[in-house]
Amino acid sequence: MSDQLIIPDSAICRKATNLVKELSPDFLFNHCGRTFHFGGLLGQRERMKVDLELFYLGAIMHDLGLTHSCDKGCSFELDGADAAEAFLLTNNYPNEKIEIIREAIMLHTAVEAESKSPEIALVHFGAGFDVGHFNIEDLPSERVQEILEAYPRLGFKKAFIEVIENDAKRKPNTLSDRLLKWGIDKMIIKSSENFDKRRSLPNG
Repeated sequence: MSDQLIIPDSAICRKATNLVKELSPDFLFNHCGRTFHFGGLLGQRERMKVDLELFYLGAIMHDLGLTHSCDKGCSFELDGADAAEAFLLTNNYPNEKIEIIREAIMLHTAVEAESKSPEIALVHFGAGFDVGHFNIEDLPSERVQEILEAYPRLGFKKAFIEVIENDAKRKPNTLSDRLLKWGIDKMIIKSSENFDKRRSLPNG
């Protein structure tokens, strides 16, 4: 990958990467990686001043609440924010920075994130590009291809929809349930077709 797509090289980012990789199935880990890089492309295009460490931590941990280990029975964005906070506190991360990462995770599906700090907004936009809420054609094709090669989708379409559906069945009236009512499954199917059509990659 090019220099512009390198993950911040700090101890806390390495630990967070290892945590998410350990707890998440591969398709979900790669989604979180794509979230950072797709959001990063938008941040570069718009010349945003971004704390890359905060942005990365929010992006890579934004779906912890969908993992078995971090699912405490609440809405997944809340469970994920709690898990990220616990991890960061254990590593003596500053409280004011933890609050930004919590908010990025809590708001990653919410329009409200777009008016927040760049670190929060870009987690929202990055995740949105990957699930088809925003048009991936708005990002440079060559760079998108580079990201997909580094973080392949690995059947993301089917696997992610199943995770959301199962979460919604167990926890009605939480975020997963609302996402399905908003049509996230249809968005993901359409986005997978777009990725396949534009990059000649296996559908997933």
